[in-house]
Amino acid sequence: MFESLQIRDFRWLWLASMGSFMAMNMQMITRGWLVLRLADDSPLALAFVMMTFSVPMTVVSPLAGALADRIPRKRLVMLSQAGNGLFTLALAALDLSGIVTFWMVLVIGVMNGTMAAFQMPSRQAMIADVVPETKLMNAISLNNSGMNISRIVGPALAGVLIIFIDTAGVFFIVGGVYMVSVAAIMRVEGGQIVVDRPRTSVFSDIGEGLRYVAVDPLRRGLIIMAIIPELFGFSFFVLLPAWAREALDVQSDGLGMLLTFMGVGALAGTLILASLNNLSRRGLVVLVSCVLWGVGLTFSSQVTSYILAVPLLLFVGLASALFMSLSVTLIQLHSAPEMRGRMMSIRMMTLGFMPVTSVPFGAVAERIGTPDALLISGALLVIATAVFALTNPGFRKIA
Repeated sequence: MFESLQIRDFRWLWLASMGSFMAMNMQMITRGWLVLRLADDSPLALAFVMMTFSVPMTVVSPLAGALADRIPRKRLVMLSQAGNGLFTLALAALDLSGIVTFWMVLVIGVMNGTMAAFQMPSRQAMIADVVPETKLMNAISLNNSGMNISRIVGPALAGVLIIFIDTAGVFFIVGGVYMVSVAAIMRVEGGQIVVDRPRTSVFSDIGEGLRYVAVDPLRRGLIIMAIIPELFGFSFFVLLPAWAREALDVQSDGLGMLLTFMGVGALAGTLILASLNNLSRRGLVVLVSCVLWGVGLTFSSQVTSYILAVPLLLFVGLASALFMSLSVTLIQLHSAPEMRGRMMSIRMMTLGFMPVTSVPFGAVAERIGTPDALLISGALLVIATAVFALTNPGFRKIA
């Protein structure tokens, strides 16, 4: 289960990734709580804030992916991670001074999303730079397990800290964690060599990456399956603070614990995947896990008891983590080394589809309530996945 951690470079990359995800998860709950305070508990406001973070993924990711295949990936990760830390510290200072406004949160959200767009394709592609292909699924699963450990610790820690040091204090801590992650990535020796290939313009590289996906049914199917949960599954993560307040009447510490339980389920899912070295029919597992994600979302949206919510959120976390880890693994396995940066950037571009439905779901939530809006979201996730499976029978056979 932990064989990839025997590789020195991967250990430092894993630690750096976990630090980055820890900061991101602490920032997510803290930013959500700040927005609820600034916007009178509006679920639509939460959706707009998420839009500012995810839209840059679509706009900037193609450029980031092309750069990840042209210049050392380690350098891109370090610079973008440091940028995220500085912007978070700026938000902390604005919050502490009492002059922070909703539009300021939106602007800094755009900057954080832009830095993440530069960082994520390179970080994911670096895994293949430092581990052999035979250990790639194990390494990606362990990398995602680090993310899920941070989902367990980060939200609960942030939720409790908000009570004692308010959102501004937590933002200062988050900025510091980003900088610690930069120090860890500096210890990685891999990710500094660029594949030797003919020199073309950046825009030509972007076009080549898009054609690389478009002409191949397998790679095209993997990207389409990445888009479906962005449209209908991630609305739950966006609207969770509003749902928790509306359906369960929780405070920041209770919200943090809900996210922690979801992280426990996600950690279990990634560790299960890390232990399966010879998993066959991976395409079928991707489809089944996405359907289970939708089913879990549908049922959890309607509970009004904290006790009942916990096992359902564990289930949602497990199913979504299985899907995301295996999806990334298949994309990397079916990409040439010189194309991995651009393939991962296209995968990151799918995050830009999140606002396409998250903002409408936020508007629907204000009219009919967040639980019923999430019920519709979960049902659509199941239906869309089933339609894709029926119209793409070959996807189920991907090994």
